Amino acid sequence: MVDTMASLRAFLRATRTERNTPPSPLLAAAGLPADDEVLLDAPDARLGPSLVAAGRGDYGPAAELLAATRAGAEWESRDRYVIRLAAFAHSRAEWFTSWRAAAPNDPDALLVGAELAVARAWASPARAELLHQTGPLVEAAAAACPRDPVPWRIALDRARGSDADHGEFERLWGEAVRRSPHHHGSHVAALQYLSTSRFRSSGGLGSHRECFDFAERAAQDALPGSLVQALPLHAAFACLTEGDGRTVVDRARLDAAADAAVALSATHPAADPWSAELRNLLTYVLVGLDRWQDAFLQLRLTGPYATSFPWDRFSDDPLGRFLETREEVRRNAPADRCAVCAGHPRSEHGGRDHSGDH
Repeated sequence: MVDTMASLRAFLRATRTERNTPPSPLLAAAGLPADDEVLLDAPDARLGPSLVAAGRGDYGPAAELLAATRAGAEWESRDRYVIRLAAFAHSRAEWFTSWRAAAPNDPDALLVGAELAVARAWASPARAELLHQTGPLVEAAAAACPRDPVPWRIALDRARGSDADHGEFERLWGEAVRRSPHHHGSHVAALQYLSTSRFRSSGGLGSHRECFDFAERAAQDALPGSLVQALPLHAAFACLTEGDGRTVVDRARLDAAADAAVALSATHPAADPWSAELRNLLTYVLVGLDRWQDAFLQLRLTGPYATSFPWDRFSDDPLGRFLETREEVRRNAPADRCAVCAGHPRSEHGGRDHSGDH
């Protein structure tokens, strides 16, 4: 395993943009890894060997990994691994082509194929038309494993991009939660659908307040430690990045969403690839709220793990955007000012007056 993960780290570094940034003693003093130590979308220890094998053209470990998640009903892990394997197949397809040829009815291969097709369609200028054409692939993945919520998360993503009406969204949402009431991916997909501008009508459907209502109800019902507890953080992100001035969310509501995510982050180990996307998103939101010390703490907990989301929403170079934001946070919240908060995680905004904030 050590050799496999070392190979993967070398592969990730070899395929990323070279930066030629000299080591910064300021980063070391702040307890942050050097720029050239930061990895984008690094996999966890279970996924890593599958990606290394896929890079060699061998689909076997990926097939075994997804079969294990299906057998164990590990829907959160399954969803993450499917997204990552589909992304890898998008750039290096040989291993996946071999898998589909060898096992055309394999539920796991069908699921990766559905995710890959929908992701490709989303990236196309002819998105809506191509997404309509992916219907049979998504339906085949759902039929191959009827208890799996992940195909229904994919269907929700497809509905958002193909301008499906609200009735169709409700049907797909019902199918997803019937299979897994607390599936994080399905909740995020539903929230993204509701936050899409087309559905932010004057009647309130899909307004940012409605999105917060949905996210907060789901978070309250979530299992202890579930990532669904951070769903209001996604609503805050949508509000900060997509706000159109027609609906205003109170600053206190945004802070409460960030606080809940800070508390959830504190329950996860530091420098953990599984928790990296939560902490990257949380860092973005905290910066948007000018909560520099809280953002600094999240960066220390994140360690060397950057994730494409949310930075790819604003740049074709998500790793570069992450590093730029990290430096901005370091300048605004130096390590010596955060020594106490690093040892005792608590919100920096407690006691502040937000009456003049946006």
